[in-house]
Parts: sequence; C-alpha cells; structure tokens
Amino acid sequence: MILPSASPLTLTLSLAASVAYAVSATGTSRANQTLPRVAVWLAWSLHGLLIAWGLWGGARPLFGFAPALSITAWLVGLVYAIENFVFPKLKTPWVLSGAGAAVVLLTLLFPGEPLSPNLSAWLPLHWALGLASYGLFAVAVVHAWMMTRAEARIRSAADGFTGMPLLTMERLTFRFVNVGFILLTATLIAGFFFGNFLYGTAHALKWDHKTIFSILSWLTFGVLLIGRARFGWRGRKAVRVLYFGSGLLLLAYVGSRFVLEVVLGRSL
Repeated sequence: MILPSASPLTLTLSLAASVAYAVSATGTSRANQTLPRVAVWLAWSLHGLLIAWGLWGGARPLFGFAPALSITAWLVGLVYAIENFVFPKLKTPWVLSGAGAAVVLLTLLFPGEPLSPNLSAWLPLHWALGLASYGLFAVAVVHAWMMTRAEARIRSAADGFTGMPLLTMERLTFRFVNVGFILLTATLIAGFFFGNFLYGTAHALKWDHKTIFSILSWLTFGVLLIGRARFGWRGRKAVRVLYFGSGLLLLAYVGSRFVLEVVLGRSL
C-alpha cells in the first residue's frame, strides 16, 4: 500500500480493513463459513482501495518496507480469491487474514519515504516485477504450510481436508515457484543492466545486503527447481528449501529497508 499521507480516509480504510481481516481470521474455525468469507472479501476490497488511493490519491506517493509487505499480502489475497472461485470449499488459512491485518496497520506506522520525481518512469515496472515475485513466493509458502499441516493431521487420523486435493495444491505450489523464479530473474536482470537508468548513478546497483540476499534467494530457488525436476524433490525436503529461499528473499528488500528506515533512521 503506497500511502500519500495518513489522511482521515487512509486511517478509516486501514482500520476498517484490519477489523474485517481480524473477523475473517477469528472465524475460520467455525462450521458456518459465510461470515469469514464475506469478511475476507470485504477486507481484500478495502485493502485494494488503500493501494489505489496511494497510487492515484493526488499527493506524492511513499514507499518502503511496510508498503512492500502490504502489496505482497494483497497479491496473496488476490490469488486466494481466484482459487476460492475455482475451489469453493477451499479454506482461507487464518494466518493469511492475520497477516493482512498486521501489514495494513504496520503501513500506518511506517508509511515509507516520498519517491523522488527524478526517478525513471520505468521504475514502477521494475518494482512491479519484484513485488509480483514476492507475492507468488508468498502464495507458495502458504500453500506449502497448508500441505504440511494437512499431512500432519492425516497422519494423526484427524481431518486434513483443505478444500483442495493435496496433489493439486502441490502442483500449484511449484507452478507459483516457477513463475516467481522467472519474475525474480527478470527483476535481477533489470537491476544489473539498467540500474543507472532506473535509479540514477547515485542509487545504481551496489553489492550491498539487498543485492547479496537477492542473489542467494535466486540461487536457492534455482536449486529447488533443479532438485525437483532432476531428483524428484517433494515433501519436507522441498518445503524446507522453499522456506529458506523465501526467508532470504524477505531479507533482501524488506529486511534491508527495515534496518535503514527503522533501526538506522536513514533513507536510501
């Protein structure tokens, strides 16, 4: 969510979206899923309005680690909305709604920094590629978590039904990883070869924590895809590698910006 300011409208929409997400998260264990489904759709719609207001609200947009997390959470919600349309019995995990509420409130506290008007007009495309890869890997992580949880429940003779066949969920998980890897590759290529054009010479590609963690995550995901294609990796081994690569990717941008903005109080 790229917020122009903490305006009354922004504050109202943020609080309303957080409450709707919270209602959805607390109602996922109920037998009647009507209220949680309505709440999560309402929360996702309000969250989308916040993003749109930030982009076209008239003031200079802000960006930082919290807005990046917010947009990622909204993209994950979009994917689940589409999947829920295809699989009506798919259960929305409470952690997804809880994360949505948290990032909306986090962005109110840390709205980011004003974007320089001198930045390239192509920079939003570069960020869109990066955030889309964040979103797809986040969806893959949530799917993997749901699969692991369902398999554990099945082993303990409990109900492991998620609303989607586990084999289908596994295939979708690695399709998201494949597409996320392609987008991450495109993002890194753009940063390597067009860094001066996108950010200017003052903020061109540097071998800092963001670059190192991004490359390490790309290598990890590449190993995962090769291991699955060549050696048939699946189950816990594949999930562990996915978690590890996603953690590195989270540290790459969100982690480095958090340290700069919150811990050190510096701008890029």
